[in-house]
Amino acid sequence: MTGVPASAAGGSSSARRTGPRGASGAAQEPGERTSPGDAVDRGTAERGATEGGATGRGGKIAAAAVNQASVWNVANLLTMLRLLLVPAFVALMLGNGGYDPAWRSFAWAAFAIAMITDLFDGHLARTYDLVTDFGKIADPIADKAIMGAALICLSALGDLPWWVTAVILGRELGITVLRFVVIRYGVIPASRGGKLKTLTQGIAVGMYVLALTGPLATLRFWVMAVAVVLTVATGLDYVKQAIVLRRRGIAERRAALKETEV
Repeated sequence: MTGVPASAAGGSSSARRTGPRGASGAAQEPGERTSPGDAVDRGTAERGATEGGATGRGGKIAAAAVNQASVWNVANLLTMLRLLLVPAFVALMLGNGGYDPAWRSFAWAAFAIAMITDLFDGHLARTYDLVTDFGKIADPIADKAIMGAALICLSALGDLPWWVTAVILGRELGITVLRFVVIRYGVIPASRGGKLKTLTQGIAVGMYVLALTGPLATLRFWVMAVAVVLTVATGLDYVKQAIVLRRRGIAERRAALKETEV
């Protein structure tokens, strides 16, 4: 090929710099041809990359939105039902003077439904990832509300000594406060003893709600005695766990401070 003048070479170089752009936005070499298929492929690739990034970001947002379970899920609805059962239970328990066997039977039915929903709502929330902030707050409130209402009604009617009600409710309130006090160091897990305590309390209180006589009345006394023993024993165990957790947390913080100083 014959020599090319410098100006022509410069023009060619300039053409390469300022020449027509391809679908990808890069300058085309002189004589380089872009077929319609190539343009479509490049455009598709660029759109895919752009949309892929947007989809990636949007996908994370969508995933986060999905992970946030709706407040109106089955677990929370059961918790709401339990809260609504509290005033209904009190009305039935005190209906017709508080000693009518029929009214007490209806009150027992409301109490039993509340206890059963207590067993299911937490399990459903954990199993199907339905845990919400509302559930975390409302569930323990509903548990203590129905149990507290039953104990107070029984003591007010003279069926259960006030000291039993004071021990059980005092323990529940005290452990709840204790959990919040030591939460900065960790969470006190629910123990098997605590679950057994809850079950025994539910059975004992349910037996007292019913107008039982004879051997069944004697049996409910002993079931309540076991419930009180478990209430005190598990309460002391939680206190022990809280002390250990706090000491461990303080020790870990001191060790971390020493490492930062070094």
